[in-house]
Amino acid sequence: MSDALTLDVLKAAVTGHASAFRCITEYQPAGGPGDKVFPPTYEGGRYAVETRIIGGQPVPCVLLDSVQSQANRMEMSLLDAVESGQIRLPVVSVKFEDIPKPLRVTSLEAPHRVADAIFRDSLVPAEGKLFRQSTKGRLLDTMEPGNARGLFGLCPTALIFGLWDSTGPRGGLGAKFQRAMVSEIVGYHAQDGVRTSSRIDPLQITLAAGTIYERAAKSAAVPHWTLDSGSAEKDGKGQPLKLGEKGKPSEVNHGNVTPGIESGGFTIGKAVQTTVLSLVALRRLSFPTAGYAVSDPGVDAAARTVLAALGLAAAVMVRAGGADLRSRCHLFPTGPFVWELLDNPCEKPRSFILDPNQAVALFDQTLAEALSKGLPWEEKLDLVPSDDLLQLVRNSQELLAANRSGS
Repeated sequence: MSDALTLDVLKAAVTGHASAFRCITEYQPAGGPGDKVFPPTYEGGRYAVETRIIGGQPVPCVLLDSVQSQANRMEMSLLDAVESGQIRLPVVSVKFEDIPKPLRVTSLEAPHRVADAIFRDSLVPAEGKLFRQSTKGRLLDTMEPGNARGLFGLCPTALIFGLWDSTGPRGGLGAKFQRAMVSEIVGYHAQDGVRTSSRIDPLQITLAAGTIYERAAKSAAVPHWTLDSGSAEKDGKGQPLKLGEKGKPSEVNHGNVTPGIESGGFTIGKAVQTTVLSLVALRRLSFPTAGYAVSDPGVDAAARTVLAALGLAAAVMVRAGGADLRSRCHLFPTGPFVWELLDNPCEKPRSFILDPNQAVALFDQTLAEALSKGLPWEEKLDLVPSDDLLQLVRNSQELLAANRSGS
């Protein structure tokens, strides 16, 4: 039987000698056992397949969702919770406006989190300085595991999901924080399969209908291609330039695609999601007051407990949101989400049930105690892109649009 995870239990786990919280969940495809799932592809269109030793036996496996992807999903769940008013969380953001495709990037979305070059090259409006030259940004210059106070107040998720300040003033020698939260989803007993492809053109355009050339004089009123060799671009020998090797209609997405079969997708015995929150990693973090070399143990404990509660909340929210990972990779759990506390060796781990509402309430309690001890906690920091960065984004969007339109 599983208990409710209370504040007292969490504080005792963080301040004691417990190793980690973990949650191991089994899934089947939403279509049922035997339904095919499509993992992510990597360089060269390859799947991440490997043999793992499970129960003492070699088992063929395929990666369905990586550690990095899982971290991104958890951060996005936290961003949704912030924007819906569920939780209070420091978020650095920058908006790109007056460009073809306006967008916003936050420290919960940027690849390097708060240390990303996007923020480095943006300004703090109130100071008129680049972020890393501003009062808050300069806190990052001295951050390290033994001095994580500034990062705690500015981007606490970086202390959970990891950070490498490789874009800052020290380059590759910048501070590194290991991941305290690691999660992945793996398909066990994976058997690769095939997929079919075809397209029936409703216009029934045939291969012999004409040769497709690159148009020389492009405009918004005509396609970027032409059937008229006289209107075509010319190559180095003055010959009309065909699209592709033979100028087939399929080069401009017209005509039928011959049905074909190729490798694709897997059937699996089951999928397993393993999430581990390392309390050992959190205990390596200290939060001394500015100007002091040694931190207060009570302050350290409060900050670490906040991070533990925040990591658990993120993981719980992601699980509650479902495991529809991508097209044709929708999983459904076969049992409840149970968290185990790895405390004393050789003892059966205590198990706990934690739903999103309970997780948020637990986080709120830990945060209130941390704030009462004077720990920093920014609400929101809105930056504006530097003129050069904004122009770089604008130029890139315009070039991409031009390439898509063929003009």
